[in-house]
Amino acid sequence: MWQLLTGIGLGLAIGGGCRWLDLPLPAPPKIVGALLVVAMTAGFVITDHILTVQ
Repeated sequence: MWQLLTGIGLGLAIGGGCRWLDLPLPAPPKIVGALLVVAMTAGFVITDHILTVQ
C-alpha cells in the first residue's frame, strides 16, 4: 500500500514541478499516448502483484 501512495505522490510531485518550472510535461499530449502510459503502469502493477503472491 505504501508503494502505491509513494508512486502517486512522486507522480504528483513530478507533474507539479514541471508545471511550476514551466517545463514540458513528461507525458504524451494525445489520449492514445496517455492510455499507453496507463496500460504500461497497470501491467507493471499487476505483474508485480502476481509475482509477489506466489
